[in-house]
Amino acid sequence: MRVSALHTYPIKGCRRIDHERAVVEPWGLVGDRRWMIIDPDGDQVTQRDVARLALLRAVPAGTGLELSFPGSEPLLVAQPTPDPAVTSTLWGRITMAATAAGPDADALLSKELGRDVRLVWMDDPASRRPVEPEYSLPTDRVSFADGFPLLLANSASLDRLNDWIAESGSDEGPLPMARFRPNVVVDGATPFAEDDWLGRRLRIGALVFRVAKPCGRCVVTTTDQETGDRGREPLRTLARYRNVDQQLLFGTNLIPDTVGEIGVGDPVEVLDRFRDPLDLS
Repeated sequence: MRVSALHTYPIKGCRRIDHERAVVEPWGLVGDRRWMIIDPDGDQVTQRDVARLALLRAVPAGTGLELSFPGSEPLLVAQPTPDPAVTSTLWGRITMAATAAGPDADALLSKELGRDVRLVWMDDPASRRPVEPEYSLPTDRVSFADGFPLLLANSASLDRLNDWIAESGSDEGPLPMARFRPNVVVDGATPFAEDDWLGRRLRIGALVFRVAKPCGRCVVTTTDQETGDRGREPLRTLARYRNVDQQLLFGTNLIPDTVGEIGVGDPVEVLDRFRDPLDLS
């Protein structure tokens, strides 16, 4: 197996950035989901809420970001001086401090998304948010990602899923991997081999990761990441073939054991078990 693609998403919910190589920190790839959009109550705003967020380009510019939507003038947002005075909330239950990006970013995003929103930055991932304790060590940390530092997807699993979509007669396939918004994509495995990696470690290049938990998918996967349009796939087909305990599974979550750099073309090897696997029967 080898790495075939690497991606980051500087703002939670924004368009992906492709990489040939990426640095792994304890809380994920450098620059991945360190920024998030919130509503006036501090709750996250993602593609689950506004599909148009898929069209937001957030490109690193110095220590900040350049933001743009199709047809809009780019806006340079400087990385703010750490001032964790904003309360941000994920899933209505995970609360953490964050730093406001400033009124210019808020104005652009509010106009383009059609609602009152703010942009915030996670200044210190090492102290802000632990990973779900059921699947992690007390020292594990994560950014504004849904739950874990990295998401891995298997290209052979996508091929199998697209076969199922075609067999169903749906006209929505084949779907690209972008629908699933992974950080790491691997080639050379069998379809859904990742189910057997749960509870094991993976070596990617020279680095080691724990395979912590399968990824349950949501409405974001039905959103065309190029246009923001929504359909019914892949959730309809995942519900038929990959429904486990009311979770529609595709991809798997990783936690780094070591930090450094990984790249496209790096070998991927399944290592030892660190805990009992989850029951996927």
